[in-house]
Amino acid sequence: MSKKIACVVTNMFEDVEYTEPAKAFEEAGHTVVTIEKEKGKTVTGKNNEAKVTIDESIDNVNPADFDALFIPGGFSPDQLRADDRFVSFAKSFMDEKKPVLAICHGPQLLITAKTLEGRNATGFKSIKVDMEYAGATYKDEEVVVCGGQLVTSRDPRDIPAFNRESLNLLK
Repeated sequence: MSKKIACVVTNMFEDVEYTEPAKAFEEAGHTVVTIEKEKGKTVTGKNNEAKVTIDESIDNVNPADFDALFIPGGFSPDQLRADDRFVSFAKSFMDEKKPVLAICHGPQLLITAKTLEGRNATGFKSIKVDMEYAGATYKDEEVVVCGGQLVTSRDPRDIPAFNRESLNLLK
């Protein structure tokens, strides 16, 4: 069954951590809806390889309208977590036990949402201690699936495993 996936993203995202999973999700028949502060804005990846036109403003979306949340890495999640609207948006997916797919620095948004306590997860090496302080059990593995809900990976090398487990969870 086709799923509607919310993707929170802003400038300086890790290019391939958005483009490769989004392509895999769409090829599997799912819909990826990009969300930022401003609908219609174009955001650029930190390597200037990918440009994404934003589908919806955070002010005009409701977590109930989506089946899953996708958080690409790079500097994007750190910027988004400074905005309470994105934090509460992410928190609602975790609270409702909907699939959350976060790669690299993506878990930073979940740290700020205080939703990692008691969960197994991974992320970019530089946020390992932050994740542990947030109560997560950090696993240095290419992909960690927790509770049939949360899929996390460390960096671009892990994208094939991240895509595989994310697509399994979306079935």
